[in-house]
Amino acid sequence: MTFDMSQFLATFYEESFEGLDIMETELLALDVGEADLETINTIFRAAHSIKGGSGTFGLNDVANFTHVMETLLDEMRDGKREVTQNAVNILLESVDVLREMLSALQAEEELDNERITTVKKKLDDLLAGTSSEGTSSEGTPVASTEKAEADTDTGSGWKIYFKPDEDMLQTGNDPVRMFRELAALGELNSVVDSSHLPEFPLIEPENSYLEWDLTLTGNIKKSDIEEVFEWVEDGCELTITPIASDIVTENNAVPASSAVSEKTSAKKSPAKRKASTETSSIRVSIDKVDELINMVGELVITQSMLSQLGEEENFGENQIEKLKSGLMQLERNTREMQENVMRIRMLPISFVFQRFPRLVHDLSDKLDKKIELVLSGESTELDKTVMEKIGDPLVHLIRNSLDHGIETPDVRIAAGKPETGEIHLNAYHEGGNIVIEITDDGAGLNLEKILTKAKGSGLVGENDKLSDEDIADLIFQPGFSTADVVSDVSGRGVGMDVVRRNIRALGGTVDVKTTTGQGSVFTIRLPLTLAILDGQSVVVGEEVYIVPLVAIIESVQVDVSLVNGITGQAEVYRLRNEYIPIVKLHEVFNINPLHADMKDGLLVVVEAEGKKVALLVDDLLGQQQVVIKSLETNFKSIEGISGATILGDGTVALILDVTGLISISKKNASKVKKLTVAA
Repeated sequence: MTFDMSQFLATFYEESFEGLDIMETELLALDVGEADLETINTIFRAAHSIKGGSGTFGLNDVANFTHVMETLLDEMRDGKREVTQNAVNILLESVDVLREMLSALQAEEELDNERITTVKKKLDDLLAGTSSEGTSSEGTPVASTEKAEADTDTGSGWKIYFKPDEDMLQTGNDPVRMFRELAALGELNSVVDSSHLPEFPLIEPENSYLEWDLTLTGNIKKSDIEEVFEWVEDGCELTITPIASDIVTENNAVPASSAVSEKTSAKKSPAKRKASTETSSIRVSIDKVDELINMVGELVITQSMLSQLGEEENFGENQIEKLKSGLMQLERNTREMQENVMRIRMLPISFVFQRFPRLVHDLSDKLDKKIELVLSGESTELDKTVMEKIGDPLVHLIRNSLDHGIETPDVRIAAGKPETGEIHLNAYHEGGNIVIEITDDGAGLNLEKILTKAKGSGLVGENDKLSDEDIADLIFQPGFSTADVVSDVSGRGVGMDVVRRNIRALGGTVDVKTTTGQGSVFTIRLPLTLAILDGQSVVVGEEVYIVPLVAIIESVQVDVSLVNGITGQAEVYRLRNEYIPIVKLHEVFNINPLHADMKDGLLVVVEAEGKKVALLVDDLLGQQQVVIKSLETNFKSIEGISGATILGDGTVALILDVTGLISISKKNASKVKKLTVAA
């Protein structure tokens, strides 16, 4: 009988990725020269487990690569080899390669053999007593043919095939900016393929349908080209080949049809991509499973009781009381079961935080800065779906603090600060939300420079008066950047606007507070889960809408004497000496209100990202928990609406997006202002 091992392969991949995370964490904790033996043992055990498992499943490339790492770690463990910073860096790079190999095998993609060979050579050189950084242990130069071949130019240039994913434009990346940077490297010629462009009525403005064949001639390194596409490597098909590789001599000529076939094949073969960070499984503690089983038992008992009542022929007062009691018990059990099921999806945010020590380690070396990362609140739990989508925005914010926030050691010493900067990543629960703070003790935002750039780019008028808070908020505008030099860390004007857009897509907010010379604090507020929402039902005309309870400050009866029409702006309501813009929901959604006179309506004052608006509604209903259904998945995205839900009577109610309504309010005020000026 043949035993099928494939059923265990998914578990192997999951455990291997966990082992790689352990290896990376422990390598970052290693003290160079005085390494703790237990730390090295932990790294060795993780590598040994991956090697053994990969051998069992026939993943020989992984097993062979891990064997070299294991040999190096074994020598460190036995005291035969000193732990150096160079060795730690090579082992960290090897962990990256192993992660890429396992991700590719899991996705059934081809391995990047060139990268595997290059890093394996570094390990072999280290074991042989030579340095992969260009010199041997005696100081003799060592040739690195792989790097030379990969990084030097061909003398004539490169051919580039570039096909963005359909949703790449939605991440804030623009092919025009990339081509502009390529043109700065050499002479650029481009041929666009628009064959996938749909008919005009079917075009989605935010989608990409084009692909390009680019020819870049000149004395250019391949690494310089790869740097241009670094931001979109996960969102496109990309092939970079030397022009010289297309040139054949008479003795090596190939038929034209064959050449065309090879080119077509290259186009259809997608570039290697990183595996998705989203996982299809989740580890749950046995306590949570036991609680769920107990609740199912309670539901079965309640269902049995109600079924028994339904079978009784004579239904009197006594049976009605039992029915009411049974329904109350059913409601209680359902609510508790819902809470227990949601708890299963809750994971500690340490799963997200664990990637940042490596990021800070690598970038601080690259930027010649000394930076310490402090983590707190790692046990704070968050819904798995939210956690998987918050990782990329956090990476942008951490990189921003590393590059723009923390100063170099000499600048910090001159300013009377410790030479080592600090970035503090903290998470905690607050009012039904999770709050994540990224704090740095760097230079803070240069508000004067931000305002000057904003005026120069037309984001702000020359005579506009902005508060410090409003100026700081400008960094979230699309394409905005204060970097003087474009680097692979920052400066392309892509990032902060994407951060805000992605966080808003999760129903959250992000804001920044800064003190010149002392640092900045970026604060992210997110819902604990994307599946359930506590909401307030409101009536507008014949429709029912749900307002997120967390956004509501208060509701008031309209006093028309407090309604003002400010010149050049929409109507505002004076509430305790604060003027709040009024958003008439019946006008926004083009429906007939129940009350034609504003004094008969109600104002629901809501807040998001530090801004307030008053929503004019006809009436308030009760508060309730609602299950969120995606409107974009089932219909399309609508400004001011974040989703929909099904009410108890079977009707559909739309869930209001407070941030979107505030944006609508600003647009309306701008229109009124333009009309006033024109008049």
